[in-house]
Amino acid sequence: MTSKPVDLPADLASAYLALLSEREMLQAERDVVVAERDTVVAERDIAVAQAANAQAMLSDSEALIASLELAIEKLKRELRGRRSERTARLIDQMELQLEELVMAATEDEAAAQAAAAKTSSVRSFTRKRPVRKPWPEDIERERVVIDPPVTCACCGGSRLSKLGEDVTETLEEVPRRFKVIETVREKFTCRDCEAISQPPAPFHATPRGFIGPHLLATILFDKFGMHSPLNRQSTRFKCEGIELSTSTLADQVGYGTAALLPIFDLIEAHVFAAERLFGDDTTIPIQAKDKCTTGRIWTYVCDDRPYGGAAAAPAAIYYASSDRRGEHPQKHLAGYGGILQSDCYNGFEPLSVAEKKAVPITFAFCHAHARRKFFELADIQKNARDRKRKGKPISPIALEAVQRYDALFEIEREINGLSAEERLAARQEKSKPLFDDMHEWLKRERAMLSKSSEAIEPIDYMLKRWDGFARFLEDGRICLTNNAAERALRGIALGRRNWTFAGSQRGADRAAIMLSVITTCRLNDVDPKAWLADVFARIADLPVSRLHELLPWQWKTHKGTAIAAAA
Repeated sequence: MTSKPVDLPADLASAYLALLSEREMLQAERDVVVAERDTVVAERDIAVAQAANAQAMLSDSEALIASLELAIEKLKRELRGRRSERTARLIDQMELQLEELVMAATEDEAAAQAAAAKTSSVRSFTRKRPVRKPWPEDIERERVVIDPPVTCACCGGSRLSKLGEDVTETLEEVPRRFKVIETVREKFTCRDCEAISQPPAPFHATPRGFIGPHLLATILFDKFGMHSPLNRQSTRFKCEGIELSTSTLADQVGYGTAALLPIFDLIEAHVFAAERLFGDDTTIPIQAKDKCTTGRIWTYVCDDRPYGGAAAAPAAIYYASSDRRGEHPQKHLAGYGGILQSDCYNGFEPLSVAEKKAVPITFAFCHAHARRKFFELADIQKNARDRKRKGKPISPIALEAVQRYDALFEIEREINGLSAEERLAARQEKSKPLFDDMHEWLKRERAMLSKSSEAIEPIDYMLKRWDGFARFLEDGRICLTNNAAERALRGIALGRRNWTFAGSQRGADRAAIMLSVITTCRLNDVDPKAWLADVFARIADLPVSRLHELLPWQWKTHKGTAIAAAA
């Protein structure tokens, strides 16, 4: 700030008073400028805080809308059936989008709080969060008491009396703990005969006894249940201070799988004793000598819960093969005679094999496969995207076929869980007229279609195998789809991204054994990791006649009885 020169009086006293007056005037002008600047800064802080609050509210609203849309889609999926072709990918995308929106909303909320802290005129925006579920009652708790005050903060007095306490709960992680168990077997010598006596060595889950049952269960479950390869597990163990090489872990996996073979055999016998099975397969890359071949994992699932069958516990069995030749499923099903729900793969049991069996397999084909072929031609969203790239229009025949199928699936949802007799009666009354009408409609449309029509393939797929597709109208035990087997294979499809391929054919066989016991545990609502740890600790002490007690469904019953008795 500049000012004009001051004309000072000649005498010293008057000049001094003139300088003081000028100084006071300059100070007042500076105070005015500072006040104006502070006002501008305060207004700017208020504007910034309001803008941050508005952005935080917008982000919160976007996250809320995405959350509600996701909930609506999930409810629609439950109400109208799984419809995996239509909504599975959409729901996955919505979940990822919701994650990003929630993270962005949290960041904007933190920015709004920081901006509001600079001014007292704007209240910070706070997001509404869902009510947190309480921590488990049996969780380990640590009580940390902050040193109390020794004097009164108001008057400084020392006569304090406890009034109460406020407790803040914080969930914290304690790194996984390892311990070495030293099993001591003392030796005694007899003073009479000088013979040495010593108790027998205890059983260990693996030879040489350096891996306990709980740790072995963790290794196996993480590899086959959570799809974590052994090299990643080895790296994690190293970060936690334990050196376990990949080869050492692979050695333990081999021992553990071999120990579970008797349980696998019992599950296999249980599955193939069922009246009805779901069968399916999926690809699995298998490392060969000079290349990676495309092998197969086959699964057969016993699950009678859809028609209220409670006699047989649900279970699943897996097998691995190097290819998809029919000799593999024919070997699996050589002694089976019952209903097999599957796709239309003719390798399960050709006529030449069926003629040699006392009780051949009765095939009931999956309508989800048939509907999917029509749906691919009637997918409105996909066709809308493809039309931008000069895609083909929607097939009206395929669209009507999907709508007819939706009506059949709606009836199935209504009768799910009823007895086989009730399901059969409802199908004869409601489903049969619709299905017979669909049959006549397909034959009429097929006769009028040109050879170049894309709808010919899905129509012929059904018409040539109509007896197998219509079998659900004759037996209430049969389901409309093969989804039980497809769900059993879903974990393999998810895991392929992690472990890439099976190291060998024997590695694929080991995976089949472990998938059998883990999936069977999950079908019976049993924690696979807890089951594996208990089985590894007990299996060597149980005689063969009692091995059935370790089957997941019987293990669950025995555990429930033991817990009730202890209570």
